[in-house]
Amino acid sequence: MAGWDAEVAVVGLGAWGASALWQLAARGIEAVGLDRHEPGHPFGSSHGGSRMFRVTCLEHPHLVPLARRSLELWHQLEQAHGQQLFVPAGGLLIGPEDGLIAGGTLRAARVHGIEVETLTPALLRERFPRQAALPADHIGVWEPSAGILRPEESVRAAVGLARAAGARVHTGTRVDAIELVPGGALVRTAQTELRVRQVVVAAGAWLGFLVPGLPVETYRMPITWFRPRAGHEDGFGLADLPVFMREIEGGRVLWGNGAENGHDVKLGLEEHGRVPTPLDPLTDDRAVRPEDWTELGSLLPEKLPGLADVPSKVAVCMYAKTPDGQFVIGRPGGDSRLVVAGGCNAHGFKHATGIGELLADLVQHKPAAIDAGFLSPDRF
Repeated sequence: MAGWDAEVAVVGLGAWGASALWQLAARGIEAVGLDRHEPGHPFGSSHGGSRMFRVTCLEHPHLVPLARRSLELWHQLEQAHGQQLFVPAGGLLIGPEDGLIAGGTLRAARVHGIEVETLTPALLRERFPRQAALPADHIGVWEPSAGILRPEESVRAAVGLARAAGARVHTGTRVDAIELVPGGALVRTAQTELRVRQVVVAAGAWLGFLVPGLPVETYRMPITWFRPRAGHEDGFGLADLPVFMREIEGGRVLWGNGAENGHDVKLGLEEHGRVPTPLDPLTDDRAVRPEDWTELGSLLPEKLPGLADVPSKVAVCMYAKTPDGQFVIGRPGGDSRLVVAGGCNAHGFKHATGIGELLADLVQHKPAAIDAGFLSPDRF
């Protein structure tokens, strides 16, 4: 390839970019991956010890086929890596039968024929007694196919397999600009310049800086871990407190999973209907603030009694949000030199392997395994 450094560059090696690099390299495509940090780093959107996986995607009906394909590819990645990445512990979705969480899960299950079990309030209290103060009209939906993914190890696994298949990986490399030129793209870093036929930009929170004009905004999402109070240690493991999403008052969603793999009970609070806190990934301080956990902590004596109301650990995750809450994946304006992948909207990790395959298909101009037209960047 005279005059070109590679067929394709993947900018950003978080969950989506790492999966894309793995898929491209496995297909024999000359690829180079770039990231300003090391794989599995805690500075973006692909960390936190565990991430929820579920097939019943309540965010959009077309996401269910993507989740199913992603699960197949998670198993392939896990097998090739030789270590467990997916823990099939099941998942619990709680709320009104016609509400956002339980209701949305039931609708997805009915449309796509997904096996779920509906739990009456009494049965929900019996099987999951740690979930307290449940309103009388709230049900549980149990999805056996759900579980947790290990995010840091998954990213390292995909990058490692990409390297083994021939991909070049440049970490500690900040990409400052991407310029589209006749026949390809220039990827400018602080150290050098790469000339490639195509560039896949999967830069997460930094996507809007590298590809201006995309309607993605970056926000902060605190994640917290809590320990049981003395005398309440039993019942807070993953088997007793499986990964869950629970609709509570005020349009909020309490989510988390029990202690596992050396981590304490992981919890978070989504503020549906409220404006999230914006974050500039280039300049803002991501230090932990009291407001990152105090409201959540105040809910625990009632919602999950037995847990301390002060966390044992707090971290800040970033996520990119789009106006309609869906991902941005495709070629802006049909440009054959550029593929973008972003706007995870805090529900994108579970789909990482399927999105990696989709990105590799786009690079090769192959028909996608799933219908991804609803994710097109041109829809805005």
